[in-house]
Amino acid sequence: MRSIWNGVVSFGLVNVPIKLYAATHNHNVGLHQVHTEDGGRIRYQKVCELDGEVISQHDISSGYTDGHHQVILTKEDLADLPAERSREISVVEFVPSEQVDPIMFGDSYYLEPDSKSAKAYVLLREVLNQTNRTAIVKYALREKSHLGILRVKDDVLVLQSLLWADEVRKPDFKAIEDVKVSDRELDMAKALVGSFESDFDPHQYADEYQEQLKILIQDKLASGDGVTVSQAFGKKPAAGDDEGGAIDLMEALRRSVAAAKAKTVPAKPTDDDEEAAGKLTIKKAPAKKPAAKSTPAEPAPAAVEKPKATRKPRTKKAVSE
Repeated sequence: MRSIWNGVVSFGLVNVPIKLYAATHNHNVGLHQVHTEDGGRIRYQKVCELDGEVISQHDISSGYTDGHHQVILTKEDLADLPAERSREISVVEFVPSEQVDPIMFGDSYYLEPDSKSAKAYVLLREVLNQTNRTAIVKYALREKSHLGILRVKDDVLVLQSLLWADEVRKPDFKAIEDVKVSDRELDMAKALVGSFESDFDPHQYADEYQEQLKILIQDKLASGDGVTVSQAFGKKPAAGDDEGGAIDLMEALRRSVAAAKAKTVPAKPTDDDEEAAGKLTIKKAPAKKPAAKSTPAEPAPAAVEKPKATRKPRTKKAVSE
């Protein structure tokens, strides 16, 4: 992991130098929009709705409307505000842990000690553990003020951002106000709950949609339904263009591509083929699977006959990442 911020946790006269790390990440497979007909990547332009002019980022400011009037806030206007650049996570108070409602929880960050001696870090951790208290803190991150808590997970201090009180909505559901349940119904419900009782193990649950999506991608690659990024977009991918889940799939995709090549008629490798090794490629499946794979730029070898059909050059419809 790479630290995203460093500073100190302060409570009273005690300062704990720390480094901040994101504690979670998104496991979703990275997808993007393409033109169905030819696989071309869909790009977006920022257009002014008044004059239709395409606007560069340099000429874009922030705006606010109250429903009747709009004000424009330029970068210079915002620069005049008191910037929140403090490197201190300041403990405001220690409260009973059960008083913090999980509905307020936001992003989580691991805190690593950032000094030769971790004694102050361990001291704060043990105080939180033994008092069953949670530290309410204020801090600044990305030039914004945040409310948060400090808690302990697996012997590591965790900073968890909190929503501000006015960001949590209050429910107002009239339909449940006068509803009553009988003792018999409640006893039966308790018995049902008892039949489902267990200890929580998050590792027994998996994101089935993402797993099925990975299998779909691998199946398309294994069947030869893929072209390189340079073939789909007419250019080499820029460094850092790989999207979210592609990296996680890399090894599985390499094996899939290798298996697909082993089952097809050998073809002379091209520069694009070598460049495509290890990259995520996806292509819309044809109506019927061809009997043999050819290079992306050529039709299948004439020696391989497709039964009961006239061979036509294969049309590329793909996206690749």
